Amino acid sequence: MEIPVKPTESEKNLALLVEKIMEPEEIYSEDLGIEKKIVARSKCISSLKKMHYLLRSERILDSARRYLKEGVADKMIVVMLHKQALAAGRISFVSEERESPLGAVKLYIYHDNPHDVIDWLAPPTRKGRPVFERGVPEPDCY
Repeated sequence: MEIPVKPTESEKNLALLVEKIMEPEEIYSEDLGIEKKIVARSKCISSLKKMHYLLRSERILDSARRYLKEGVADKMIVVMLHKQALAAGRISFVSEERESPLGAVKLYIYHDNPHDVIDWLAPPTRKGRPVFERGVPEPDCY
């Protein structure tokens, strides 16, 4: 996950955003000269259990599934989230960075079968309810 840091923003507060949707193994700041960003990493898909829960509690499985599927490229899923919504503990996907005035949060998910991850995070629904629930697609990572 990458979170852009604007000059008026606290890196410490932005690092807390990470924990709204994931349990990272490491969080660090990267200074790229012109811009700064907070980077959070985890080797385990299970670190996204908070996101898994939020997608259900906010009842946005269908839109989440659409954004996740659109973000698939080979063995990776890339989606962008609205930074201010995340600060409020909500998940809001954006299609373009400009939709999040303070910069979009970029979530990169790497997995040999990204569609298994999508089926776990945001399964298809019928009448607003998941058609199935799958386990975390990585039994060896707990």
